[in-house]
Amino acid sequence: MPGASRIPTDIVQRSQTNGGIGESTLRPDGTLKVTGEFAYASDLWHEDMLWGQTLRAPHAHALITRLDVSAALKLPGVYAVMTYDDLPAARRFGLEFVDQPVLCDGRVRFHGEPVALVAADHPETARRAAAAILVEYEALAPVTDEASATAPGAPVLHPDRDDHRAHRTPHPNIVHRQPVIRGDVARARERADVIVRGEYEVGMQDQAFLGPESGLAVPAEDGGMDLYVSTQWLHVDRRQVAPVLGLPEEKLRLTLSGVGGAFGGREDLSMQAHACLLAQRTGKPVKIVYNRYESFFGHVHRHPAKLAYEHGATFDGKLTHVTARIVLDGGAYASSTPAVVGNAASLGLGPYDVRHVHIEAVGLYTNNPPCGAMRGFGAVQACFAYESQMDRVAAELGMDPVEFRRLNAMEQGTRMPTGQLVDSPAPVAELLRRVKAVPLPPELQWETAGEDADVRHLPGGLSNTTHGEGVVRGVGYAVGIKNVGFSEGYDDYSTARIRLEAVGGEAVATVHTAMAEVGQGGVTVHAQIARTELGVTQVTIQPADTAVGDAGSTSASRQTYVTGGAVKNACEAVRAAVLEIGRRKFGSYHPAWATAELLLEDGKVVTDGGEVLADLAELLDGEEPIDLERAWRHRPTYALDPDTGQGDGHVQYSFAAHRAVVEVDTELGLVKLIELAVAQDVGKALNPLSVIGQIQGGTTQGLGLAVMEEILVDPVTAKVRNPSFTDYLIPTILDTPSIPVDVLELADTHAPYGLRGIGEAPTLSSTPAIVAAIRAATGLALTRVPVRPEHITGT
Repeated sequence: MPGASRIPTDIVQRSQTNGGIGESTLRPDGTLKVTGEFAYASDLWHEDMLWGQTLRAPHAHALITRLDVSAALKLPGVYAVMTYDDLPAARRFGLEFVDQPVLCDGRVRFHGEPVALVAADHPETARRAAAAILVEYEALAPVTDEASATAPGAPVLHPDRDDHRAHRTPHPNIVHRQPVIRGDVARARERADVIVRGEYEVGMQDQAFLGPESGLAVPAEDGGMDLYVSTQWLHVDRRQVAPVLGLPEEKLRLTLSGVGGAFGGREDLSMQAHACLLAQRTGKPVKIVYNRYESFFGHVHRHPAKLAYEHGATFDGKLTHVTARIVLDGGAYASSTPAVVGNAASLGLGPYDVRHVHIEAVGLYTNNPPCGAMRGFGAVQACFAYESQMDRVAAELGMDPVEFRRLNAMEQGTRMPTGQLVDSPAPVAELLRRVKAVPLPPELQWETAGEDADVRHLPGGLSNTTHGEGVVRGVGYAVGIKNVGFSEGYDDYSTARIRLEAVGGEAVATVHTAMAEVGQGGVTVHAQIARTELGVTQVTIQPADTAVGDAGSTSASRQTYVTGGAVKNACEAVRAAVLEIGRRKFGSYHPAWATAELLLEDGKVVTDGGEVLADLAELLDGEEPIDLERAWRHRPTYALDPDTGQGDGHVQYSFAAHRAVVEVDTELGLVKLIELAVAQDVGKALNPLSVIGQIQGGTTQGLGLAVMEEILVDPVTAKVRNPSFTDYLIPTILDTPSIPVDVLELADTHAPYGLRGIGEAPTLSSTPAIVAAIRAATGLALTRVPVRPEHITGT
């Protein structure tokens, strides 16, 4: 990303081991990706493979009245056609609720739902065969919002659902409901001098990863299946796909293939079960690769939301109470909606200390596209609303918006609205101070520059649509809070296997985990941990697969924390085994071997005083390789009370603050980002350069939500209008401003190395900061994102 980054120089070289923790080591996959040599899942090939194709429904809500595949089967080169009736075993899957048919069960619930599968010897033959399948539909009125989902007589989208009362949802079209209640809002409201109410809306954002869904399923001689796939969670894919194939889990083996981005969109199944089913039916390898159009239908998206907030405050600037109702549209199937609802409710107050809170979050079943995990996971939608409210309350009080936030900021020792004690650093006020202290970019004097003015720097300037007329600058601020890791009692753990051996006279470590490397740089960090803990230079990262224990999902900013913790734990076990070998071999020759303070550094066994006791490679020579697998769990979390939302639901919190500087052409409605400054606490920067990249990347994704990214769904038909990168816009390098980053390191003593998950927090506050800056420039209320030109011009 362009723009300078500010990071304390003293964190860049703290490790004594070359390439260890605290150093900006290069990514092992970086050069290959930049040069185009990296092999992605779409590059998979088998000499005997077939091509799979999916037929998708053209309606959002309909009954299938006729389905005839005979014409497709007659085409030369077609090996198999499958529908719901051809499924051999389990017919449904799901992350949290098993509610989604593998193929349409006779009732279409969203535009683009898979209806049939084809396997053929050429991709074009597969496409023609899919088009030859005859399907007749009886269109039904779609459920599109809360009103139509819960109205008397509303069609129940999952009539066989019997668990909604257990989750205290008043209607079967409500996936999940979570209130969070603390204090006495009614009495607090009486003490408020100012009360501000607002209603906000967040559009449906797509993860917009560049690598399409793809994979290759290969039948195995033992009757099992080998699946090579781009995913975020190998083991949960296996748990869902194996029952569909009628196989025990151990006979379905998954290997991670090159992933071209994820951001939550690969946490659910897409083509995994389909490729395996076709391979099982034909006995041949089957490859499926989505094109861009199909990709928009093949994965979940960010939940669109409607949010109603009330904030009360006294004249001295202290918040008295906050109420909120958050409605998240989960679309046709549950996916991870229950967890997204839990996050939106528990984080819906924001990073503030307020004693009286009443928040209710609900997730809906509708006939809109399914929604699930996306970077920020429920906290993004809430942050836009509560930060918009903070600006409005500050304006009502005549206070500086940053100082108003700092006055109400939480800190270590604050209790969340769930009652959970924040027992690690929470430097919200300091992050706001830092981001405000960043020097503002210079003003561009368009009125005086004359012919020397470079109009390319203006909103719309690249199209020569303006020469500075109506261009106004604005500055806005926002801060957010995000949880790290899986929450609400989920058994969140990871596993790592470490092998240490002497190879060619040098100690070499191998790290094996099932962590999905989706671009976040986990493979880099794992090598850094192994070098630091084992004192070696050479580290090999073994491909991720299900031959090792579960690593959980690459989501929730958890992998460095949890799988990094597992790698550290396994390395410590290996180190203990190394020292035991040393004591056995050399203990009688040197009394220092009896101490507990021996270290592995620079390929040597040394005392804490630096005395070298043995060369590591020589010590391992002649010994069997040390090969140990260990699991690691963070401290437990607990389910939130279903009626009050009280409970220690999260393991860790992360915080980021943004200041946005924009220029707005008020006549054309065009917005240009001039700068997006960020301050974020990362606990410990394990790889400072990677930290900067994650923060800048998350910031840019928030930029997209603020001013351009939205999947447009027809409000009447529930059909997607813009399933392409021609019509769904994402930021390019020309849209991305300078992003100076100020990294704060306040260690969390509960986490490995004191680290804090960082990938999601910057996605939260960048969006409301940008919209606040546009408001400052235009004076408009702007209660919906993305902000479009017509919202600014009123036309």
